[in-house]
Amino acid sequence: MKKRFILFLSIIMLVGILAACGTNNKNAGTKDKKVLVMGTSADYPPFEYIKTKTSDEIIGFDVDLAKAIAGKLGYKVQVKDIDFSGLIQALKSGQVDFVLAGMTPTEKRKKSVDFSDIYYTAQDMIVTKKDSGIKTLDDLKGKTVGVQLGSIQEGNAKDLNKKVPIKIENRNRIPDLIQEIKAGRFDAAIIEDTVAKGFIQKETDLTGFTSNANPEQAGSAIAFPKNSDLTAKFNKELQKMKDNGELKKLIVKWFGGEQ
Repeated sequence: MKKRFILFLSIIMLVGILAACGTNNKNAGTKDKKVLVMGTSADYPPFEYIKTKTSDEIIGFDVDLAKAIAGKLGYKVQVKDIDFSGLIQALKSGQVDFVLAGMTPTEKRKKSVDFSDIYYTAQDMIVTKKDSGIKTLDDLKGKTVGVQLGSIQEGNAKDLNKKVPIKIENRNRIPDLIQEIKAGRFDAAIIEDTVAKGFIQKETDLTGFTSNANPEQAGSAIAFPKNSDLTAKFNKELQKMKDNGELKKLIVKWFGGEQ
């Protein structure tokens, strides 16, 4: 009888210990940060790109900005690489919580998603081979011009085509545009200037000039699902970063200059 009583007490103590451990684990779990999935197109340095050929890590200005804002709101960020043309649909279908990909808040896009305030402004650049003879927009007449599928530059090329007849070709990724130029299949490509300059520095046979054809469309913003409560929260933290100089530090880090 005494042995049974001791065994009973042992079982009670063991259950108590396990319950306490379970409580501790549960409390630890509640302290873990929530996770937001960021959609991006990791072919757009220095905004977002794969760190090395042997690593899957996506780094860049947009990634740092996302982690900074989300961190202030108590979230961790998981970055998901998607072709630029599929980012809006990924947002609408719930595959991602927000999109940070150097995206311009056009009126067409605003019909499908909501945007934050502008966090960075840029211009278009016409990228060509140095020996192409293309120095102005008029020189593009009759030429084959590449653009990224679904990008603001694709729309700008269509607008340009109304003034200067060109043949427009699109590709999913920016490096594809660069390779098409180098191979001679494209005469030029329209790429955001900050991104284009990075490629021109690496590819010594390429050059470019900026185009101000659509200055009112310049600017990048964060995209969210319609009526998301994250929009106002991100805007609030973004404004703080503008006011306290944090955003400027990120711009200097990734672009080497200020706006």
